[in-house]
Amino acid sequence: MREIITRIREITGNIATLNASGVSLGELAVIESPGKKTLGQVIRVSGDAATLQVFGGTKGLSTDDKVLFLGHPMQVRYGDSMLGRIFSGGGVPIDGGPEPVEEEIPIGGPSFNPANRIIPTQMIRTNIPMIDVFNSLVVSQKLPIFSIPGEPYNQLLARVGMQAEADVIILGGMGLKFDDFTFFRRTFEESGVMNRVIMFIHLASDPVVECLLVPDMALAAAERFAEAGRRVLVLLTDMTNFADSLKEISISMEQIPSNRGYPGDLYSQLASRYEKAVDMEGLGDITILAVTTMPGDDVTHPVPDNTGYITEGQFYLHNGAIDPFGSLSRLKQNVVSKVTREDHNDIMNTMIRLYSDSRESRNKIAMGFKLSRWDETLLAYGKDFETELMDLNVNIPIERALDLCWEILGRHFEPVQTGLKDQLIQKHWPAAEKVEKAA
Repeated sequence: MREIITRIREITGNIATLNASGVSLGELAVIESPGKKTLGQVIRVSGDAATLQVFGGTKGLSTDDKVLFLGHPMQVRYGDSMLGRIFSGGGVPIDGGPEPVEEEIPIGGPSFNPANRIIPTQMIRTNIPMIDVFNSLVVSQKLPIFSIPGEPYNQLLARVGMQAEADVIILGGMGLKFDDFTFFRRTFEESGVMNRVIMFIHLASDPVVECLLVPDMALAAAERFAEAGRRVLVLLTDMTNFADSLKEISISMEQIPSNRGYPGDLYSQLASRYEKAVDMEGLGDITILAVTTMPGDDVTHPVPDNTGYITEGQFYLHNGAIDPFGSLSRLKQNVVSKVTREDHNDIMNTMIRLYSDSRESRNKIAMGFKLSRWDETLLAYGKDFETELMDLNVNIPIERALDLCWEILGRHFEPVQTGLKDQLIQKHWPAAEKVEKAA
């Protein structure tokens, strides 16, 4: 603690501007007003002027209040006592438990040294066929879930958290409704995984500036756990709320807006968080799965548009299911038919190709064309594909999902119609179907 400023020059929204020298970007400050102390963080330094974003809002503050700089950036507690705990966007426990006593670590630091990263070759099982079979989630991958309000993206995120192979699960909630917060809490508690979950929650009713801290707190803790050899899964929802908070703060600071009012450094702000995903040589790893809602289902909106350049694919949640055509995992080739069964790559491609054909047959109905017998076969196949594989309620391991793919093919097609390799057909085609076709 180094300096007391006796006068705040200006207060605009949750932003306070004052004269200060020797302070650094990101440094914390305490604003002392009658009866209370409020925490703030330096978000801009220009000459002798410093701008603070005030956590908890500026209501009740005046220009006569004193400001005490702490000499360090925002910090978060780190340690095993964090597991099973719930914290606010400001890092304060909100679960009724005690304040963690372990060391404090700074947030928002640089990403892990790229020279010590390794190429990911491990798959994270989720027991969701549309992920495990068709767009495998790979250790240290950074993937967004593109969706729109009203879709069950938080339910999907919670299910991945419950079932994924991870030592530590860190949930960062930004702008959550209270119902969504209680859903996550109840789901993790009832599934028995809460003892390895840490939650940082910013509710929609909380001050907007605290929303910006959530991903940094989650990822700072994740890095320390990974450095200790843990496999960490970070779940973030919703990154569009995070970007909207950036926009609101930048407008309060009278910055020149970019596309649709978002700040010009939106790409860098998103990238600095997503690039925390890493597989550390000889240590642990961090995998990031983050919801990005698209206003008006517009994928060209600045948030999903910038996100697409940073991440390694996306899960596109549409009409309550993961869309097999809009979704993509760019790292799945590192694990498909390498750490999974030898038939994985071929059966994946065949199932998607035939489902695409079934969609074309469905379009013929809409256009009033007469259907052929082949069209009817494809339509029946497409119905089974949607019911038994695309439904998010399906919960089976990848080995069973691959067997199910073969069973669905066997119901509707002759082996020669699939275009699959003979050696794979001989090994995996359903035995009952082989006898029936031979007869």
